[in-house]
Amino acid sequence: MTNSRATPGPEAPKIECSSSRRSFLPGIKSARAVPMMLALIFLGALRLDSLQGAEALLEHLEHRHCSHRHPRAHEVIHGVYIETAHIVKKRSINQPLRILLHYDDSVYRLDDKKFELINNTILPEAVHFWERALMVRETKGTIRLNRKCQSTQVFVKDNLTHCIDTCRSETMCGEVVVPEQHLDACRVCNKAGLNCRVEPASVPGEGINGADFVFYVSAMSTERCKKGLTVAYAAHCQQEAALDRPIAGHANLCPESISTKPQELETLLSTVKHEILHALGFSVSLYAFYRDDRGEPRTKRTETGKPFLNTTLQTHQWSENTIRTVIRHSWQVHGGSVRRAMQMIVTPRVRAEVRAHFDCRDLEGAELEDQGEDGTALTHWEKRVFENEAMTGTHTQNPVYSRITLALMEDTGWYSANYSMAQELGWGRKLGCDFAMKSCKEWIVAKSSKFSGRSIHPFCNKVKRDPLQTECTDDRSSVALCNLVEYPQPLPKQYQNFDWIPNVPRGREEYYGGSVSLADYCPYNQEFTWRANNTIVRGSHCLYEDNNPHPKKNFALEKYGENSRCFDHTNQMWEERTCKQVRQWQHWGSGCYQYKCEAGRLHIMVTNYTYTCYHAGQEIAIRIMQNEWLHKGALICPPCRDLCQEEFAQRKEQCKPGDEHPPATFYHRDRLDCDKASSNSLSISILVSIIALLFVFR
Repeated sequence: MTNSRATPGPEAPKIECSSSRRSFLPGIKSARAVPMMLALIFLGALRLDSLQGAEALLEHLEHRHCSHRHPRAHEVIHGVYIETAHIVKKRSINQPLRILLHYDDSVYRLDDKKFELINNTILPEAVHFWERALMVRETKGTIRLNRKCQSTQVFVKDNLTHCIDTCRSETMCGEVVVPEQHLDACRVCNKAGLNCRVEPASVPGEGINGADFVFYVSAMSTERCKKGLTVAYAAHCQQEAALDRPIAGHANLCPESISTKPQELETLLSTVKHEILHALGFSVSLYAFYRDDRGEPRTKRTETGKPFLNTTLQTHQWSENTIRTVIRHSWQVHGGSVRRAMQMIVTPRVRAEVRAHFDCRDLEGAELEDQGEDGTALTHWEKRVFENEAMTGTHTQNPVYSRITLALMEDTGWYSANYSMAQELGWGRKLGCDFAMKSCKEWIVAKSSKFSGRSIHPFCNKVKRDPLQTECTDDRSSVALCNLVEYPQPLPKQYQNFDWIPNVPRGREEYYGGSVSLADYCPYNQEFTWRANNTIVRGSHCLYEDNNPHPKKNFALEKYGENSRCFDHTNQMWEERTCKQVRQWQHWGSGCYQYKCEAGRLHIMVTNYTYTCYHAGQEIAIRIMQNEWLHKGALICPPCRDLCQEEFAQRKEQCKPGDEHPPATFYHRDRLDCDKASSNSLSISILVSIIALLFVFR
């Protein structure tokens, strides 16, 4: 899976979910880098300074693509016998999932900080999340995994799997050798299926008790780790015999990609949770094995007891009552329309959840990703439709595990879900069939019509360029950039989403698209990070204190932390003044500030002062002395309900009507106390960017 957090640049990081910096379309290269120079303007003279001497920061829009590689049919061991199917089917799905972690020696070779992070925080929290979110039919017997056979052909006798002539000396699960104590005895038959026996020197291991799934974890620098920014990858390796539920899987953590920086912990944790879910059921290699509520296969089985093999994908082929091909005959794009085929999960709970989420009764199901490398397409939700759902193919910002993903896990027939663990997915919520079933180009055209009077959100059409002007994400959790960028070549026709773009010459629209390719190049506001020497300095997520700018560079007096949200600035640049100097900043547009909800009003706090919002769109002028500079700017009040409605409802209060005018003297205003002599010698410097910004568009 991909981690995509915007560091001003185009694509999001990958989770392997590995993060690839390449475009997913042949021939489309990364968007060009645009350098910003530091300009100092004095009275009577103009001087341009290079970035040397300034803190060069890279504003980076990150996208890490999940390069989960689904296991091929011959790589998965089926038929692990624990109990007979008719007994298992009768059990209620009410046992909280129990996951046993088994570390390969490579995990213990991590340096102390990384081992402590993985062992004490990341893996326990990720596993505990799914143990609380999912329930299974209780595993009452001892789990003994099957040994790997030399041949892909096996015999099943008395419910037990037998190899032909011999078993392999080692049974692997991913990069990990399965320990002997977890394995059953080596059972073999001859090529005719006769003379079936247990090999004389082989004995069953003691097995695994008190668990429903065993997860083998390694930390090796594999070839897959060297691809992009791969953090981790995982898959299942064995399935039990009764209902085909995955019963063993593996995850490899890439040592060089494990970061102990606080700003990156959320991404690392979400990556590991994402990978665990691939092993538990969200994988193209498992769709054909899904069961209905009675425990019966959703997909027809052959005489071998398995579904038909799809030789192209090298996995078993699912039925149309699990995934269906849906055709959109008039998918609007630049200059016309195209025919668009998409794959949709159409299982009952998933269909009900997506219809409720988008408020669209005609929606056939949940659209699956159709782009990306092997393991991204078909094994994730479509990025255009589900943006920050954690099971999309790239992480861009604020990943959440929604009711839709939990519904899919229920529709496997193996789990029931604890929906109280679901996180709210704001993207697309209640936006209707036009959003869920049509192209973003059609949505943008309809909403930008002069008669609609509506915003094109959640999409955007502001090209990222100098000067940098930020916005807020829809949930106001982050300062964000519109990730619309120019590409060096025209995008393929199906991804050309504009007939017109502000400030872009006519005829050039086909060169522009969002930086997240998996979102069909639809542009949207994306959170980002600032980097120096490829190291994250801080991010734009408002809730993290570590993202506070250095006091000397905090021109807009921002405050990041648990009680902070993003607020828009007015169109006027912020400036800093002394009696002898004026500095204006071209990096503006929005910022993070603390707020509170009291007395039916939204209140914004800037440094030690509190400003009350009386109506949406109200402009609050800021004049505050800080570090010997007078900071001047303005904030725009959002509707009170955007930030306070839920909190007020819990207190049985509500936002007051938003049509009152603020009192005439309600602003706090600091003033410069400059005498006449000093004002006559005023020199003015305009600081185009005190933090010299480099845009790197990937």
